[in-house]
Amino acid sequence: MEAKTQDKCLQDWFKIIIPNGIKYDKTWLMDSLRTHCRVPFTPVDFHYMKYGARFYVQDASVAAALEDANGEICDKENKKISIFVSPSPEPLCLQNKLKPEETEQLKLTMYKRYDSYQQCLDLQSLCFDPDLENHGIDIILNHRGCMSVILQIIKHNFPELLSLDLQNNRLYQLDGLSDIIQMLPTVKILNLSKNELSSVEEVSKMKELKLEELWLDGNPLCDTFPDRATYVSAIRACLPMLLRLDGQELPPSVVTDNHVPEIIRPCKESYQGSETLKNLVLQFLLQYYLIYDYGDRKGLLSVYHEEACFSLTVLFSPEDPASSSLEVYLKYNRNMKTLKDPDLRVQLLKSTKYDIVESLCTLPRTQHDLNSWVVELCVQTETMVYFSVNGVFKKVMEGKSQDFVRTFTRTFILTPGTNSGLYIVNDELILRNTRTEETQSTVFMPRPSGRPVLSLRQQEMVQTFSTQSGMNRQWSQKCLQDNQWNYLRAGQIFTMLKNQGKIPEEAFKPTP
Repeated sequence: MEAKTQDKCLQDWFKIIIPNGIKYDKTWLMDSLRTHCRVPFTPVDFHYMKYGARFYVQDASVAAALEDANGEICDKENKKISIFVSPSPEPLCLQNKLKPEETEQLKLTMYKRYDSYQQCLDLQSLCFDPDLENHGIDIILNHRGCMSVILQIIKHNFPELLSLDLQNNRLYQLDGLSDIIQMLPTVKILNLSKNELSSVEEVSKMKELKLEELWLDGNPLCDTFPDRATYVSAIRACLPMLLRLDGQELPPSVVTDNHVPEIIRPCKESYQGSETLKNLVLQFLLQYYLIYDYGDRKGLLSVYHEEACFSLTVLFSPEDPASSSLEVYLKYNRNMKTLKDPDLRVQLLKSTKYDIVESLCTLPRTQHDLNSWVVELCVQTETMVYFSVNGVFKKVMEGKSQDFVRTFTRTFILTPGTNSGLYIVNDELILRNTRTEETQSTVFMPRPSGRPVLSLRQQEMVQTFSTQSGMNRQWSQKCLQDNQWNYLRAGQIFTMLKNQGKIPEEAFKPTP
């Protein structure tokens, strides 16, 4: 034991591996480690791997203390968490980092950009700053080592920072900036405008930061959504506490628990057919298909259980000319009636959440018609919800939906998991061609009934909804009423119907 400790003292860096660490939320995991580690530490280059989590520490005493905590932490399923510690060279993310004199010049430059009164740090166009260029200092914020130095300077010199402006710095990924969650939890305003971020997945790396205002305009990801309502919903799914986006106030959020992006929380209703359970299932479907149709499907990783299963079946008739529209799905078809190869059947059954989401990402982009849905609750127990949804959808090519309408039936089995979320443990998708009557969907229409008295909050919601949707107040009020004044759901329904061309022109005419 003594020799082992001496060997560690000769090392500067240590790699920490948490097997199965990907199952745990980063904040919960780090808080648990700090609680059981007798020496304070700062993790460097935290990453989730395929089956675990990994980070580095630069202190032999920290490494020894973490090793002593091996098996001392239990998760919510009462399983002990293993901690593997091994000597390591300096992490790649920190190699070629700034020299001490360069770090000092960077610190001086940042002091010039700091507003102590507003606790705001303006680092926009930092990579083009003349003070740094004149000293031959090349700042590349996409390099984790460079971003780490900046965050360390902020942590030690501006620890109460509230606003950070990083616009126009050529940022295309936020791996390095994600460390801000642990180092600078006070930040409430973050400006990432005019960078090169192309995916909402990058924004999701900030999900544990309690941001109130975010700026993203000028990034490629803003052009990946059909309209602002969908864009706002996708960003808000990552940052539920967000109050302003790109300088505009956001409508009241229906999400009240910041630890719930696993789409929904389980309800405790014990009787079948309850209104609460119905709303729970509908909310799940709306949020799931918002991501599935318009967002980055990798965001669905948090919805599936580690050992979930997914299969796709195509009801295909070669004699039917319309069946050619389903050919793109045939290579995924696991119809046991026609698939004779047992090895291929096993291969086509996706049995981990990573395989499932990878498979979903390869399927064509789609646009589902929420008006066509028929939802049936099959079984509900204290530990399981089993339901199916039937409806129609179109395939989307180059941002436009094709004319072919297909029918889908999808069955989900959900079960409670850690962090009080519901997780999909089984997902079965069945596709077939559509009968004519199935393509006919209804559109919400204003009823000629008397006007109910609205509360002040409801009046504000109608005005905000009208402004954002472009519909007049009468139609905006009707949309909100039909969705039980659930602003997010009403926005999602509006977006879907508008994209399908099902909202008549009169909805956008001024109310007489």
